[in-house]
Amino acid sequence: MSEKSVPPRIWEYVSEHATKGDVDNVIDTIDQFCYKFENRASNVGDVKGKYLDQIVRSCNPKIALEIGAYAGYSALRISRALPADGKLYSIENNESFVEVTRKMITFAGMDNKITVLSGCSQDVIRSLKISGFDFVFLDHTKELYKPDLLLLEECNLIHSGSVIAADNIVFPGCPEYLEYVRNSPKYDCTTYMSKLEYSDREDGIEKAVYKKQD
Repeated sequence: MSEKSVPPRIWEYVSEHATKGDVDNVIDTIDQFCYKFENRASNVGDVKGKYLDQIVRSCNPKIALEIGAYAGYSALRISRALPADGKLYSIENNESFVEVTRKMITFAGMDNKITVLSGCSQDVIRSLKISGFDFVFLDHTKELYKPDLLLLEECNLIHSGSVIAADNIVFPGCPEYLEYVRNSPKYDCTTYMSKLEYSDREDGIEKAVYKKQD
């Protein structure tokens, strides 16, 4: 079965088994489905997800960005960790995934905190009319991590203290991105080693804090 068919199957399971309006239950139900039926799902997962929660809460962002919505799982994790007045923008290029994510967000009762933006990441980033993001989560095509971060810099969409978290730094890996942030004077980096979603395989999240340049 195609990997692209996974998000619609996740949504079908959630709509039948989760409690509407309960974001915690929706997240847990997605994890339940993936452990039982689909461990290939490209969610950040419950194990690495705890590190994502920690990173978000530690920077207490008012405005956050996610690139790569998939089935809405990480959007829900990030949004529930935001302050009461926090807002998340989630970019997704696959229209089927956009549809699933919007249904998932509405079902979980998080419409007031999340806006899903459909389109190619670079096109959407260039179109954004936002003063800047306090937190950014990269979880899309790994080869786009570095160019999309460079574009966020170029468009002044990150500022001193902005936190960028990148998923899947070991598997499938994002070597060009890691080489850039770990060696750039613009960033202070911390690595959170963990497990690949729904498996025992090693993976991790890279936290990079953007520093004001003189």
